Amino acid sequence: MAKVQETIVLEEEEEEDTSASSRTGDDDEDGESRICRACGDRATGYHFNVMTCEGCKGFFRRIMKRSLQLSCPYQGACIIDRNNRRHCQACRLKKCLDIGMKKEMIMSDEAVEMRRSLLKRKRRPSETLTLPSVSTMTEEQEKLVRQLTEAQEKTFDSSFTYFKNYRPARRHPGPPGQLQESTVFLMLPHMSDLVTYMIKGVINFAKIIPHFRDLGIEDQIALLKGSALELCVIRFNTVFDHRTQTWSCGQLNYNSDDLAMAGYHQLFVEPVIRFHCMMKKLCLQTEEYTLMQAISLFSADRPGVSDRDKIDKIQEKLALTLMSYIESHRSPSQENRFVFAKIMECLTELRTMDDEHSKQLLHIWNIQPDYTPLMHEMFSRLPE
Repeated sequence: MAKVQETIVLEEEEEEDTSASSRTGDDDEDGESRICRACGDRATGYHFNVMTCEGCKGFFRRIMKRSLQLSCPYQGACIIDRNNRRHCQACRLKKCLDIGMKKEMIMSDEAVEMRRSLLKRKRRPSETLTLPSVSTMTEEQEKLVRQLTEAQEKTFDSSFTYFKNYRPARRHPGPPGQLQESTVFLMLPHMSDLVTYMIKGVINFAKIIPHFRDLGIEDQIALLKGSALELCVIRFNTVFDHRTQTWSCGQLNYNSDDLAMAGYHQLFVEPVIRFHCMMKKLCLQTEEYTLMQAISLFSADRPGVSDRDKIDKIQEKLALTLMSYIESHRSPSQENRFVFAKIMECLTELRTMDDEHSKQLLHIWNIQPDYTPLMHEMFSRLPE
């Protein structure tokens, strides 16, 4: 398709709030910076995965819904700030994408209307007085949560009772954090067995989900290969202790040294620890962990996926269900205000970790090819 350069006159003008603009740099009650990461104006919250202002939120939604092809007449190097953000839509869109705004998080008009009606019902004074715990979830959403939770319970051995016949862990004899060169790869056979065990559970989890079974086999394989590590990391978070920074897997405990002794470098290990600490502080419920896994699984932008529209709609349904679940099962306290946005931020961070893991795993296998057949199959998307 030929590129089309089109000058766009936005039908909905952005609302300029001079009082808000004059307060850029303010923090919210959580102490979190309230600056729009796209243009520097005062942000109003997380929109499509990133802290932004209302102007950039509306701009991104309108442009992405229209699927327009934009072109910059100034070599794509425009500086985007609150004063000139309207001057070049191509560079503004590029800035939005670069900071992590995600098209797949834009809800359909039907989903928006459904959410609005649910919120209105929740806020009616009469209902608040007589039914203080009214659920904002539809019957379909409640059924979906039950299906996913049952799938999780059937496929995740959280006590690691059945993790057997693995190659033993071989740790260095010195103090933590002081690894010797000769200890590298000592834990690789054991960690390969552990990851393989987790991957088997993830595969079984996906196979139980009706939406997953409805997809073609090629798409099923592509989604599993693309998300296997991310789902394993989410499951490992349920057994992570952020105070000691250890994973308690039944009778076995692991720390960052064990990852290093499997061959992983600090470029991967340190972000893993930070991620688990950040995610653990959200105090997620089992249902929230499970929905998070399902959202990661149904990512239409995985390599090899063909039925992207169908998978996008499934992910949108899952994201809306997670949002409704949080609103229904968490108190409207300050600490719960941004739980959904922070979960989506964690999912974005997982993608970055997945990319780094792929690079390091390839390096490890080139030096020490100690992997299981299932691991090789799941991560065969790595370049040779």
